[in-house]
Amino acid sequence: MIVVLKNNTDKTSYDTLVKWLTAKGVEVHEIEGSMHTVLGLVGDTSGIDIELVRSMEMVDDVKRVQEPYKQAGRKFHPDDTIVSTGDTHIGGGDLHIIAGPCSIESEEQICTVAKAVKAAGATLLRGGAFKPRTSPYTFQGLRRHGIDLLVTAKKETGLPIVTEIMEISQLDCFDEVDVIQVGARNMQNFELLKELGHVNKPILLKRGLANTLQELLMSAEYIMSGGNGQIILCERGIRTFETATRNTLDISAIPLLHEMSHLPVIVDPSHATGIAKLVKPMSLAAAAAGADGLIIEVHNDPAHALCDGAQSLTPEQFSDLVSAVDAVRPIARR
Repeated sequence: MIVVLKNNTDKTSYDTLVKWLTAKGVEVHEIEGSMHTVLGLVGDTSGIDIELVRSMEMVDDVKRVQEPYKQAGRKFHPDDTIVSTGDTHIGGGDLHIIAGPCSIESEEQICTVAKAVKAAGATLLRGGAFKPRTSPYTFQGLRRHGIDLLVTAKKETGLPIVTEIMEISQLDCFDEVDVIQVGARNMQNFELLKELGHVNKPILLKRGLANTLQELLMSAEYIMSGGNGQIILCERGIRTFETATRNTLDISAIPLLHEMSHLPVIVDPSHATGIAKLVKPMSLAAAAAGADGLIIEVHNDPAHALCDGAQSLTPEQFSDLVSAVDAVRPIARR
């Protein structure tokens, strides 16, 4: 970190600032110029509030030399992280597809979809039990019973299961869940993230509706600072002025996140577009851009789905998508 001081800074204020910075555990090196004095901070500056320093009367500007997400960043971890659950390994070049219904509705529904997506090539099963919904009057999920049904589908198919947690109090329901999903609305639920840092399970962390890539990585840092480095990043579309789609899928996030971080990156084209016919082309774009996986909503009867039927594929459409992605991926890796 570099701190640029104003040219009229008095010695008492200067000494107070240097003493305060040193107490934060960094070395302070002074570079005196003709117009400004610059302080170079050497050490772990992640605990220094950059906005607080910038607000000080004597400070003209503050700049970070290194990114604040040290554990999630690639600089200190150059090799790709591979996140494993059972025999499934996400990251490092392979592409895995997570598929299943937005909401678990019944044992017959989740098991029917689970068998269909496995047959088509999915390697993990998703299903919503606790559902964060914009309206309090819409279907909120089967909650704990939904997870029980998801576990039943896991036993019938052997697929690892992925489902979303909404708050810390629900954690005891997730003992048999293989991958815990943190949804876009909870990306900055820092108390939840800190608790998940003590869980020995992979965490699928979705980007918030209006969050930057750095903010996504800082949320991953919260989990990693607690000791859990098994994190899968998910680009699921961001909110823009465009209304033709539910959100705007940021394909550029895939190569950028791979450059910024060693963590695997997957894409959710279902929530990004909100339109079933756009899921396949966006999946192909994500595969071509180097995504480590896709998470696709599949329902056996989308027209009568209790949640997000408009963006859900039928099992037949999903099978077609998998074949298309399998054809594109080898070309993209050349």
